[in-house]
Amino acid sequence: MRLIGLAVVLALSLVAAPLVHEAHAAGQVPRVGILETGAPSASEYWQAFHQRLRELGYAEGQTITFEIRSAGGRSERLRGLAVELVGLKVDIIVTTGTPAAVAAKQRTTTIPIVMAVATDPVGAGLTASLGRPGGNVTGLANLDAELSGKRLEMLKAAVPPLSRVAILWNPANPAHKQALRDTEAAALALAVRLQPVEARNPGELNEAFSAMRQERAGGLVLLADSMFWMHRARILDFAAKSRLPSIFWHRAFAEAGAFMSYGTSYPDLYRGAANFVDKILKGARPADLPVEQPTKFELVVNLKTAKTLGLTIPQTLLLRADQVIE
Repeated sequence: MRLIGLAVVLALSLVAAPLVHEAHAAGQVPRVGILETGAPSASEYWQAFHQRLRELGYAEGQTITFEIRSAGGRSERLRGLAVELVGLKVDIIVTTGTPAAVAAKQRTTTIPIVMAVATDPVGAGLTASLGRPGGNVTGLANLDAELSGKRLEMLKAAVPPLSRVAILWNPANPAHKQALRDTEAAALALAVRLQPVEARNPGELNEAFSAMRQERAGGLVLLADSMFWMHRARILDFAAKSRLPSIFWHRAFAEAGAFMSYGTSYPDLYRGAANFVDKILKGARPADLPVEQPTKFELVVNLKTAKTLGLTIPQTLLLRADQVIE
């Protein structure tokens, strides 16, 4: 009887195993769902994703199609959008941002999920490990938690007298608690007083700005978050008007006037996500595909902003920069 019971369990587990391939194997064009925390997928990063798929032989509308759902920076919308994609029975879901990956995983354990951008997938409960994800989620980790402390180090190196730094974080982002802990550890080592300031949604940004003013922050570190990305103009305007030397996770901030940026090369991540989609459509299981980590990081320094702030950046730091904006 025990052997019969075991056989039944094995049979049921095989039936429940992820099948990318029902529609695909039947000759239908595979459908890829895209779940974004931020704005609709028209950025240069998605262009890199689609370009890589074309290099791999896919033609949109002919050999692959897409269902795109964007939360517009409102993480609370992600669950409903994930439900929509699961209901459409897409073959794969590609996510951007840790909240999107978590929302997708909560809605399905069978549809493969590819993280184009996520921070600390193990800590967020998305994968069992980086080497063997063990479930239906794999993709790329952008190491933002590890890099957040490094950003504070670079800001301190650029402005040695800095003693009080605000860090803007989103408690609704599962990756931010670890990033905040890492930054607090760096602050302790640097003898910098760190001021965590919360903003869960766009409506809380003005309150966050007021808190920074009241605490007389001397600098600003911004954690990576799609909501912050969508409202970057407001954040940059506040930093400029408050004369705060700031460091952000993405080079676009420095190009738009931030003091500095340090982070992952995002086009590389999205090209990597396309590689994962290709492998899974060809039969690979997410559980067997190790999560990849970036190897290229970019430091951008805006000398124009430094001059506006009356700051002279040490030559040693300028020599480390991948780009200096003059």
